[in-house]
Amino acid sequence: MKLKELLRDIDVLEQSAGGELEITGICYDSRLVRPGNLFVAIVGFETDGHKYIDSAMEKGASAVVCQSRPGDGIPFVRVGNSRLALAHMSRAWFGDPASKMTMIGVTGTNGKTTTTLLIKHMLETVCGAKVGLIGTNSNMIGSEELHTERTTPESFELHQLFRQMLDAGCTHVVMEVSSHSLELDRVAGIHYAVGVFTNLTQDHLDFHGTMENYAEAKSLLFSQCSRGVVNLDDKWAKFMIERAKCPIMTISVDSTEGDLIARDLRTAPDSVKFVALYGDDGLARVSMPIPGKFSAYNALCVIAAGICLGLPMDECVASLRTAHGVKGRVEVVPTDGDYTILIDYAHTPDALENVLRSMKEIAPGRVVVLFGCGGDRDKTKRPIMGAIAAKLADFVIVTSDNPRTEDPNEIIKEIVSGMKGTHTPHAVIENRPKAIAYAIDNHMAGDIIILAGKGHEDYQIIGREKHHMDEREIVAEHLKARAEKKEK
Repeated sequence: MKLKELLRDIDVLEQSAGGELEITGICYDSRLVRPGNLFVAIVGFETDGHKYIDSAMEKGASAVVCQSRPGDGIPFVRVGNSRLALAHMSRAWFGDPASKMTMIGVTGTNGKTTTTLLIKHMLETVCGAKVGLIGTNSNMIGSEELHTERTTPESFELHQLFRQMLDAGCTHVVMEVSSHSLELDRVAGIHYAVGVFTNLTQDHLDFHGTMENYAEAKSLLFSQCSRGVVNLDDKWAKFMIERAKCPIMTISVDSTEGDLIARDLRTAPDSVKFVALYGDDGLARVSMPIPGKFSAYNALCVIAAGICLGLPMDECVASLRTAHGVKGRVEVVPTDGDYTILIDYAHTPDALENVLRSMKEIAPGRVVVLFGCGGDRDKTKRPIMGAIAAKLADFVIVTSDNPRTEDPNEIIKEIVSGMKGTHTPHAVIENRPKAIAYAIDNHMAGDIIILAGKGHEDYQIIGREKHHMDEREIVAEHLKARAEKKEK
């Protein structure tokens, strides 16, 4: 492809590279440059791609896209934002595949993964569509599951994935759209038929700094949509609606003001049921085999997205009856007795509060929660989560969760500081497998034990290395050891 074709949608400030230059590929990692590639120098958080321009040229790069003029004799294209340029060039390189499919984007702090998977299921059930999915747990092309490293990939990999999906026959794509991807232009140039906002609670303040900045990043999705869906019960709903550049449909569980509302909400250990009301004529009885009040919000987001796409409401509702739970989201793990173990990804204050409140409503015994907080991430939420756990749980076990480069015991101290002044009993066990074993060995009849924070993750990050650690395996192995001990 010629350079001028890649630069079609880019505001070029200065250019020495010829427009007829034939480009063999686009690369933003100098270590991966191949002869004839266009190297994009990105200003990152740990390093600056401009430092590696000479290295890229030595490996055969034909030209560089940059924000600062490179050394003499290097063919370049200077732009104001090389990340944004990468997004537009990647879109052009792969033939703008996203524009040839119906795109649905879901943003918010909690509920993104479940909501995207439920929308995928709805589209497959109602439309018979082949659907691509991009999210935290995995990327999928129809039923084929692909590995993923981050919620929203960098723009080049993202458009490469869209091309794979289109070539495989996908007509729709449902994707989680993270605040990082919106802020860092990874999804620039993508138009969504529907954008969905689930909620906004404290998270990622290590990156955004303030909740207002975090909300501003999330709201950018509604400048790239034909229609939007907003959770009216969230305190940031007005913020989203005011900044939206598309018509907004609101959903609500707690009020009658939403366009689509839930009434007669009933929760059980294995399901949620309610009546969905839409306008003057739309009424449907919703039943979904995923427990918790938060599941009602997810279900309303799915139904609203379907309505925005022009699908019959009753068929969207019917699809939810056959939906399956999501790995790591209120996931029930087999036990050896009259108690329940749930694995849930709750790693923010709001998510932890939601799962604890939901389980308190249905627990025949105590609610026991085991959790930690990630290292090298927002420190301010640690005492907040400690306070929430102490307020809502009957017993708290504070442990480690991806400490990264921080001392896990220091993280635990910050969590426990939020529990001061409460009378809720708690235990501190830094080693997570030992903490899980302790929870099992000390259970009481009717307990619901919530292993919070890891969810779908099957690893623990210590330092900068990932170590295999799957809580399902830990539970199963400990139960096996208990059984063998009883037999002796």
